[in-house]
Amino acid sequence: MIKNLYPYWYETYHSLEQQGLSQRKIAKEMQVHRTTLQHWLKEKNKGVIAKDALQEVHKQYQKSESKEHENQRILLISDMHLPYGHQDTLPFLAYLKAKYKPTRVICLGDELDKHSLSFHSHDPDLASPSDELARALPMIKQLKKMFTKMDILESNHGSLAYRRAKANGIPRGYLKSYNDVLGVDSDWVWHYEMTVTLPNGNKVYLHHGKAADIKKLSTSLGMCAVSGHYHQTFKVDYWANSLGLYWGMNVGCLIDDKSLAFAYNNCNLHRPLIGTGLIIDSQPVLVPLLMDENGSWIKPSDYDTVMGGDT
Repeated sequence: MIKNLYPYWYETYHSLEQQGLSQRKIAKEMQVHRTTLQHWLKEKNKGVIAKDALQEVHKQYQKSESKEHENQRILLISDMHLPYGHQDTLPFLAYLKAKYKPTRVICLGDELDKHSLSFHSHDPDLASPSDELARALPMIKQLKKMFTKMDILESNHGSLAYRRAKANGIPRGYLKSYNDVLGVDSDWVWHYEMTVTLPNGNKVYLHHGKAADIKKLSTSLGMCAVSGHYHQTFKVDYWANSLGLYWGMNVGCLIDDKSLAFAYNNCNLHRPLIGTGLIIDSQPVLVPLLMDENGSWIKPSDYDTVMGGDT
């Protein structure tokens, strides 16, 4: 009997048909020959598929639909430069977590500034290496409590301790891991780069800052792309080819622009863009951290409602 060969086929077929897929593409999605699918449809029209089998298919289909994709809602965090981040970084991220309920969190790097370890000149009025880390760790602790699992990309500021050691001939074996330095467990995972697959099948390449032109990077890779690092860039650029629609996104930063750690930027006309990004249902979303004249976050109108429902 047909139902013994493929008992739950029709609901899958019907769903794909409603999405506008051709019979050829539906057969490919169902991993059967087109002639087989046509035969099943012919037999169904004869009443071979029992009604109770279709009801069971509906239950199974609804159950599978309720399972969210790992990358359904990705929260992207970049360039906090702790302890020299914006004063409202953590409340802002808490709001985004409560509002969008991310299924995945990816930090694009520069989680710490490490100004005192920089290869450039240090401001003598800023903290020493040990004091800077001591100031940053309580913020990291709060961030870890907020996001127990997180993927983090290696970055130019984040890797300064390793780069300093390398420049002075100290092998990595003598150094602590990122996790040990920050006091976090293995649920925070570091990567040099990442490629993730979205629910719509598009792939997204993520790197701290490989190229200033995110659209050019995206087109060269033939996939969507996301970057941090470039504090003055906060945008989404779309492009398309015969295969589909793609985009590149720069997510800005979460720094305190008034900190002495960023005094080097005072000569630039353009200022850093404070905010972050998300990928919601396979589409890029930018969320600026809007500020008043004193530089404090202007909470959105739904803040109390969103946070009141956050558990």
